[in-house]
Amino acid sequence: MSGMARKRSQQLYEQACILMPAGVNSPVRAFGSVHGQPLFIQSGQSAYLKDVDGNRYLDCCGSWGPLILGHGHPVVLAAVREICENGLTFGAPHEGEMKLAEAVIQSYPAVEQVRFVNSGTEAVMSALRLARGATGRSLIVKFSGCYHGHSDCMLVEGGSGLATFGTSSSAGVPTGAVADTCVLPLDDEQVVEDLFQSRGEDIAAVVIEPIPANAGLLLQREEYLQFLRQITQRFGALLVLDEVISGFRVGLGGAAARYGLEPDLVTFGKVIGGGLPVGAFGGKRELMAHIAPLGPVYQAGTLSGNPVAMAAGLATLRVLCEEDVYSRLEDLGQRFEREVTPRLKEEGACCARIGSIFWLAFQPKAPRSLETIEAEGMTRYAGFHAAMLEREIYLAPSGYEVGFLNAAMDEQDITTLVDAIDSSLTVVPRG
Repeated sequence: MSGMARKRSQQLYEQACILMPAGVNSPVRAFGSVHGQPLFIQSGQSAYLKDVDGNRYLDCCGSWGPLILGHGHPVVLAAVREICENGLTFGAPHEGEMKLAEAVIQSYPAVEQVRFVNSGTEAVMSALRLARGATGRSLIVKFSGCYHGHSDCMLVEGGSGLATFGTSSSAGVPTGAVADTCVLPLDDEQVVEDLFQSRGEDIAAVVIEPIPANAGLLLQREEYLQFLRQITQRFGALLVLDEVISGFRVGLGGAAARYGLEPDLVTFGKVIGGGLPVGAFGGKRELMAHIAPLGPVYQAGTLSGNPVAMAAGLATLRVLCEEDVYSRLEDLGQRFEREVTPRLKEEGACCARIGSIFWLAFQPKAPRSLETIEAEGMTRYAGFHAAMLEREIYLAPSGYEVGFLNAAMDEQDITTLVDAIDSSLTVVPRG
């Protein structure tokens, strides 16, 4: 099947499967949904990856979003090298975490205080615990198609009804862990209104990716997001925006600035770590005062505020602030969308895009909810993914995952990407 040498990746994968479940440390990396085997990466430089067999790929995955500046940006590397000379971790306060906190707060008006954690999962878990502790309520509302990490209460799926409670989507998660989580479909004001009318006094928070980007790119109507803000305020619940992907990716103020939203709590990850593990949650000072040691809501972490991650994140945000990164990414994104859309349309597919985030959907119209994603498209994506690898383009190994442009790309990279998509589409014609 493959014209590219991947012998070393194959050997390493066989060994890895002995040492780790499925040979990976995160499920989607196993390439199961694209019927392939993972590539083992040796290095990343600028906009490109190189695998252990020496193959070079234009990287449109970007470590799943953090690498907005590309691989090995000199400013980020210099910051990391400098801090490593002083120590890798202290388990104590240091100036670096203050500087990154200040940068986040200055960029995001809804946040007056922030606490750093080690992942997006941890950030959301902590924010929802804070929401419950601050409101004295237990019920959390989330939406199908939005992913908020793998904490127990978020591993819940919708069932046959429009509002479904307590159905775990993972073995090992007891019914009680998801009993106070309600799943609603996106893009439907009425089901939200109905739930609030019946259970409004029990709802601690509504949590949503304002730019859902974990089950395709399900771009939401601005009026729908504003509706969520209004109804939570009306019933005394909190609005939690999960900006782990969109935060500092679509602009300094994230989706909140783009849509004119003021959340009660917001979660961050990915970009604010500059490629190192980090997460954060934040909100108004009064709300954050409920967090220990000031208040009764407990949260802690041995490596939280790790100096190396803080340095990488701060360097990344400084480049984003000081250079014209977002407008350049928007220009690249517009060109990509403009050139790829006609070819996709011929094949019954489309491109959803916002800023430097894009998604190739193998159906005529970009969906706004998980329920309207066509299953056939995932089958087509598997063949498409393999064809793109042969054309030296590295996409996420799942049709539900989005792609990312980065600031290390140039006009020629966009041409290369579009040409590869064009020729790969011939491998996966419409059924």
